[in-house]
Amino acid sequence: MSSSHPASSWNFLTNHTHVLLCLEQDASMRIRDIAAQVGITERAVQRIIAELEKDGYLERTREGRRNEYTISRNQRLRHPLEQDIHIGQLLDMLQHPENKETR
Repeated sequence: MSSSHPASSWNFLTNHTHVLLCLEQDASMRIRDIAAQVGITERAVQRIIAELEKDGYLERTREGRRNEYTISRNQRLRHPLEQDIHIGQLLDMLQHPENKETR
């Protein structure tokens, strides 16, 4: 079994987390590019972003023709088992070492 192509279809992290990771790396990443990286449709990315905005995890501002997203890093995770963890802590833990140096 290849590590880049798991045998089963489940993942430890949700698509919501993957979208946040993309926006953490590039706050103005296009929806099309997020969809390609996460492996979901553009409509699914739009839905996820709308949900994250509605619940206060993301803020969107218009920069010319593009959107810029700010992650509310102090927001807590939603599940009771994880409610003591902030989004920022999760994102920091999941960042690749080469990305941490540029922050």
